[in-house]
Amino acid sequence: MSMNQRRQAILNLIREDGHAKVQKLSQIFKVSDVTIRQDLEILEEMGFVQREHGGAFLKDVGNFASTGSLANESVKATEKQELAHKAASLIQEGESIILDSGSTTTELAKLMTGMKNLNVITNSLNIAFILGSNPSINIIVSGGEFKAPTLSLTGDMAAATFKGLHVDKCFLATAGISADMQLTYPSLSDLVVKSAMIRAANKVYLLADSSKIGVSSFASLGRISLIDTLITDSKITKEQRQALRELNIDVL
Repeated sequence: MSMNQRRQAILNLIREDGHAKVQKLSQIFKVSDVTIRQDLEILEEMGFVQREHGGAFLKDVGNFASTGSLANESVKATEKQELAHKAASLIQEGESIILDSGSTTTELAKLMTGMKNLNVITNSLNIAFILGSNPSINIIVSGGEFKAPTLSLTGDMAAATFKGLHVDKCFLATAGISADMQLTYPSLSDLVVKSAMIRAANKVYLLADSSKIGVSSFASLGRISLIDTLITDSKITKEQRQALRELNIDVL
């Protein structure tokens, strides 16, 4: 990994988690603490992060928690809404579902506010608030470490919530689908949560616009064959669609 690639990966991780420690970053990227501090200094000079003793945090990270807004919710809003409408059409009354944290799954939650007799398990605080106004939706929120930029809960405590559960459907998010068809994320702490969600669901739907196909983030969850169906936009290419079908992935 080149110096610029490492710095971008560090920034992506901080954008996801809200903060990072020097010691942890040095372990992840297998470089010295001095090198990581230099990387954080450059990212601070560029205006992305603010350094603190032993690490750095995302600039204005507190705004996400105080306003209830996701860090990337304004990006590709129309595409996310279209994916959410397709996903909403797959939910039936009486089902138990898992909603992963993310901007597209948040759009899905907004469309579910009028639904009845649902059990929803989520690691997303903003999704819980959105659906909490409907008394006919039973909501279970995971425990875990709070991530302000995504208003989500992560780590082993979050994963433990999903162990032993069996739900009808899981609506999953991802940061990218790599060229070799791996589900990738910017944060290692999310991997255990996503895995637990997948194991708990009878059917797994991945909500990802086509711009995420061919994109690699830092950490890999595993092959896309972990999911059953990809819900994406019409910009997906014939070659991409064929590659997914060869892996027995339905494409909507």
